[in-house]
Amino acid sequence: QVQLVESGGGLVQAGGSLRLSCAASGSIFGLSAMGWYRQSPGKQRELVAEITTAGSTKYADSAEGRFTISRDNAKNTVYLQMNTLKPEDTAVYYCKAKGINLRVGSYDYDYWGQGTQVTVSS
Repeated sequence: QVQLVESGGGLVQAGGSLRLSCAASGSIFGLSAMGWYRQSPGKQRELVAEITTAGSTKYADSAEGRFTISRDNAKNTVYLQMNTLKPEDTAVYYCKAKGINLRVGSYDYDYWGQGTQVTVSS
């Protein structure tokens, strides 16, 4: 099983910055794409950014130009640098990793972290 632990959330003023980290542990061999999602109360969980093993990235329109996703395979960690934060960015941010889970017979399994709260004041 793969464990994902997010950190780096907090309270910032609009225009400020945060860097989220997601550390993976356990059976990490075989992990491929990783990404960040967020969810606000009463809203669907949405993709913020994702990155493939090859380094290809994809961003939500709301994040494009302000957020940067990166990964450090040596540290088994994925990051989300968040700049020029807006109140609309307030949400719980979740890390996701796609990989193998033989316990459930899946080669395309989504692992999720517990989430970290990001609050941006106006």
